[in-house]
Amino acid sequence: MSAALHPQDVLLVVATAGEAEFFGGLGCRVVVSGVGPVAAALATAQATAAQRPRLAVSAGIAGAFAPSGLRPGDLAVSSRMVQADYGAELGEPGKGGPEEFLGLEALGLQIGHLPGAAAFGDFAAAPGAATLAGQLGAGYGPMLTLNTVTGSQARASELLRRFPDALTEGMEGAGVAHAAALAAVPALELRGVSNFVGPRDRSAWQIPQALAAARRGLEGLLTVSWLNET
Repeated sequence: MSAALHPQDVLLVVATAGEAEFFGGLGCRVVVSGVGPVAAALATAQATAAQRPRLAVSAGIAGAFAPSGLRPGDLAVSSRMVQADYGAELGEPGKGGPEEFLGLEALGLQIGHLPGAAAFGDFAAAPGAATLAGQLGAGYGPMLTLNTVTGSQARASELLRRFPDALTEGMEGAGVAHAAALAAVPALELRGVSNFVGPRDRSAWQIPQALAAARRGLEGLLTVSWLNET
C-alpha cells in the first residue's frame, strides 16, 4: 500500500550547513552530518536512535555520469545506494584487464550481518522509489558513494565498467543507507545534478540549479503517495 509522508516522519541527512539552510522550511528533521559516508552513517544512527523516522533521505547535490542522460539541473532518485570503493584494486584503471578491482563479495568480506547485497555495501532504496521518480520526472537508478570525488576520465570510465547503469556519484548516500538499514528504516538518496563525473572543472558546476532541483524533489516527495509500507 502506497502512503504519503508527513514532513516530521522524514529525516533529511545533508553534508553541509548550506544545504540544510536551502532545504529549510519543509518541516522535516534535518541533520548536518559532515562530508563522507562515515560521518553520514554516524549522524543517521544518532538521529534514528533519538527518534525513529519512517524514511531517511540522503539529500544534496551530485555529479552525473554522462551515459545516464542526466544533465546539470536534473534530479536523480536512487534505486540502490552503493559504496563503490569498498574492495581491493589490482591495477591501474584501464591497464589491468577485466579484473582491475575486486569488490567485497569477491574478497569474501562483509560490512556486517545484513541481508543480500547490503552485506557488501549495496543498499536497495525504499520500496516505491521507482514510483516516486516517475512522479517527479527524475532519473532513477544506482547512485554511487565514494570517499574520494572522481577527477579523471579514466576513473569515471572504470566506475562505469563496474556499474554501467550508474546515475550519479556522491559521498554520503550509502552511509545513510547503512545506518538506516541497521535501524530497519527505509532509505533513499535524492540529489540534484551539479556537474558531470570526470575531469574536475569547478567553474562548470551549476550548484544553484542542482540545489533547486533537489528541493523540488523533496517537495514532491512530501506531496505524493509513493512509499510502499506493509
